[in-house]
Amino acid sequence: MSIDAFNSKVMTTYGRYPVTMSSGSGCTLTDTSGKVYLDFVAGIATCALGHADPTLAAAVTKQMQTMHHTSNLYYSAGQGNLAAWLVANSPADKVFFANSGAEANEAAFKLARKHASLRGVTDPVIITAGSSFHGRTLAAVTATAQPKYHQGFSYGGKMVPGFSHCVYNDVSSLRSVFKKHSSTPLRHKLLGRKRRVAAVLLESLQGEGGIRPGDKDFFEEARRLCDEHGALLICDEVQVGMGRSGKLWGFENLGVVPDAFTTAKALGGGVPIGAMCARGEAAEALGPGEHATTYGGNPLACAAGLAVAGEFSRRDILGNVVERGEQLKSGLQAIVDANPAVLSEVRGWGLLVGVEIKDSVPATAAQVVSKAMDKGLLLVPAGVKVVRFVPPLVVSEEEVGKALDMFRESVEELAKEMEK
Repeated sequence: MSIDAFNSKVMTTYGRYPVTMSSGSGCTLTDTSGKVYLDFVAGIATCALGHADPTLAAAVTKQMQTMHHTSNLYYSAGQGNLAAWLVANSPADKVFFANSGAEANEAAFKLARKHASLRGVTDPVIITAGSSFHGRTLAAVTATAQPKYHQGFSYGGKMVPGFSHCVYNDVSSLRSVFKKHSSTPLRHKLLGRKRRVAAVLLESLQGEGGIRPGDKDFFEEARRLCDEHGALLICDEVQVGMGRSGKLWGFENLGVVPDAFTTAKALGGGVPIGAMCARGEAAEALGPGEHATTYGGNPLACAAGLAVAGEFSRRDILGNVVERGEQLKSGLQAIVDANPAVLSEVRGWGLLVGVEIKDSVPATAAQVVSKAMDKGLLLVPAGVKVVRFVPPLVVSEEEVGKALDMFRESVEELAKEMEK
């Protein structure tokens, strides 16, 4: 099908690049013209094991030939086993499975509100951070404190009620917003209502917000405030989780233990699955009939999740992330140092790394991504000025070296154009 024919039938909700991928293998993708690309997008931090991984393919094929879907009205061994792996490898006590990161976050919103209602709170408030990204559903996009995602979706100029925003990594801002919503206004008291902070929901590293790692002091203060007021600390681990930071969960880099966290993307290696994991009393807040999903945690998705989980141990995925992440970050820093007129900073954890283009430079991240694509390297923007590197977690030393070479050429080409 031609691109024009595709656009005539599929809603144009994506700004797609003019290329059609036809196959993949490991850390490469091939388009319909036969051009091979080194893939440092990985389905946007999703294809943890790369493309056409034999172990993942075998697990999904076997499950498809056995039983691919049943209702959550019945028990599923695969779902139980994957939940057990998540519990054994995190602070969580229990897991709710969904289909995506946004749906996992929706489950977390409901968990926070239900937990608050059990304490007599009628007007629960969930605090999130500016420049965050939590998904595209109405509640998730409300939690996403970026006005550009709200345009055209408000009612009376407002999004979903019950969300408030602080400045990421700003302790004083967090305290101020928390204080604002930690008491009930008189008009609410007269109506018999009670307003409190139900939860603080934060990404341990902001992905779409420009690859900005969390600050330990900020997260420790969030933990302290939640403990003081009986609120939940929830971490959105959809992009940074499942090993991408060099640790299994991003919050491990920050020294805090959340009451709940969400994960998706790499959890199924590209097969749609998400999870909301909780501990303590938060794990018991939702009862039968209070949340549900048709596809979440079905046998096919959980077979994929278990295959990915197994490979983390068998192939020392985390060790590879640490080594290749150091290689990638040091190589990118060398490119920044050699091109100070174009680039300003490298930041990130493990294999979730961003390079920022100087504000004074008219070029955007999307333009750099296009140049790299022409050379056979797939990258993705993280905002207007940040180029994001999120290769499969199994990427090799040689492949990181090739990616650095192609990115260097792209930046040097841009620098020459600026001199004209």
